[in-house]
Amino acid sequence: MKLIWIIARRELSVFFDSLIAYVMLILFLGFSGFFTWLYGSDIFLIGQASLRSFFSIAYWTLFFFIPALTMRLLAEEKRSGTIELLLTKAVTDRQVVLGKFLSAFLLIALALAFTLPYVITVSSIGNMDTGGVLCGYLGLLLMSGVYISIGLFASSLTRNQIVAFLTALFIGLFFHIIFNVLAGSITGMTGKIFNILSLSTHFESISRGVIDTKDLIYFLSIMVLGVFLSEVALSKRNIGNA
Repeated sequence: MKLIWIIARRELSVFFDSLIAYVMLILFLGFSGFFTWLYGSDIFLIGQASLRSFFSIAYWTLFFFIPALTMRLLAEEKRSGTIELLLTKAVTDRQVVLGKFLSAFLLIALALAFTLPYVITVSSIGNMDTGGVLCGYLGLLLMSGVYISIGLFASSLTRNQIVAFLTALFIGLFFHIIFNVLAGSITGMTGKIFNILSLSTHFESISRGVIDTKDLIYFLSIMVLGVFLSEVALSKRNIGNA
């Protein structure tokens, strides 16, 4: 665990030294703040003490931001050759992947923490559903973990950051939209399978304040699968070029 934390700290320092973290935080807070409070918000237009509009905006904003955040994690290391140097320092492929996953997850958690003034403001307006808000944040964190694992996997497949970004978006698009569309278009067992695979189904369930074991298993399973596939792809670095 100590080595994983060291790698995570190293990645976080890279994020902040290269201004990636600052740009990501400013853009995320700018988008979420504008659409939550100034455009289409149900807080002022309808007069409800709710953060549903924020969770809806963050759901889409993070979908695009996370691939941009993760595209360099392994692709840049492979392109520059530093991945070989890193893996000679008595760390395993799994520790490298978990460390990079943790760094991106902590940065997303920090971005969400900066939106806590939204919670304070809304709670001062009226009776806010505290449980629903907490579940909304939990849903965003779980969703972020899924897309970070997908982004890591995409970044482990190539040396090109743009290719990694587009690959992560393409894979994420199935979980974000396509599976849900197919679930609504197809009946029977196939439709139920697509509904289970749809991330929006599980996110909406949690964001409504319902924490179901099957939803937690869904998110954690995809995270574990993404990290595992990233480790497998990284372990094959010596077999041809990505």
